[in-house]
Amino acid sequence: VQLVESGGGLVQPGGSLRLSCAASGSTFSSYLMMWYRQPPHNKREFVAAIPSAGGVAHYADSVKGRFTISRDNAKNTVYLQMDSLKPEDTAVYYCYARENLNDYWGQGTQVIVSS
Repeated sequence: VQLVESGGGLVQPGGSLRLSCAASGSTFSSYLMMWYRQPPHNKREFVAAIPSAGGVAHYADSVKGRFTISRDNAKNTVYLQMDSLKPEDTAVYYCYARENLNDYWGQGTQVIVSS
């Protein structure tokens, strides 16, 4: 499984960005998909998760109400809509997939929230 993130960039506080993660594989609909992030000089942390189908999304408390994770199984893509961005959201954002017992990571996309 290969994961390719896109959509990062520089945005002002209060702004929005939408990250995308395109996945390879013919069984994408069965993957558990997540977003993680790694702020500067900090450990990687969980952001959001969406189950394979029909499940409820989960969010870190720090992003709840501001970020929305979604997926389009027909396009093999998972999204992270980020609204009301804050400087503390600055990080490299990583896409993660779990298929059976295997873990896969994307290369990351940088998000900088600054005026």
